[in-house]
Amino acid sequence: VVQMNQLQQQGGCQCGQVRYSTSVTPVRSMACHCSGCKKRTGSAFGIGIYFNDNEVEFSGIERGSYQFESDTTGRWIRNEFCPQCATTVSWTLEMRPGLRAIAGGTFDDPRWFTLESHIWTRSACNAILYPDDVGVFEKALPG
Repeated sequence: VVQMNQLQQQGGCQCGQVRYSTSVTPVRSMACHCSGCKKRTGSAFGIGIYFNDNEVEFSGIERGSYQFESDTTGRWIRNEFCPQCATTVSWTLEMRPGLRAIAGGTFDDPRWFTLESHIWTRSACNAILYPDDVGVFEKALPG
């Protein structure tokens, strides 16, 4: 279950030229340890907060995009980023039509959500420890 401090949430890129807002409870929240998320973030994993696509409103300059195929599933993933500062703020996946992920670190208050699962942990860094109250999946989230 996703826990929230308040319903209305906003965020954006590092330079502030791309902004977004949402006022609904997310569909899911997870940390992903796949190679694509590691490269997208330049970190040990990525955090995705998923909403129905029509429940996120964007403003500011038009986002750039980069689409690639997953090296594990062969399905496409489309990252969307600020063309000025290159912050990835969002992505969509062939695997989850109708859903949009927002990069967890781009929220103005990145502490408002609670992660419910860690996925693709078979490729996680050795130093990662998982809380007892989250799902841990070696591959993609079931279903």
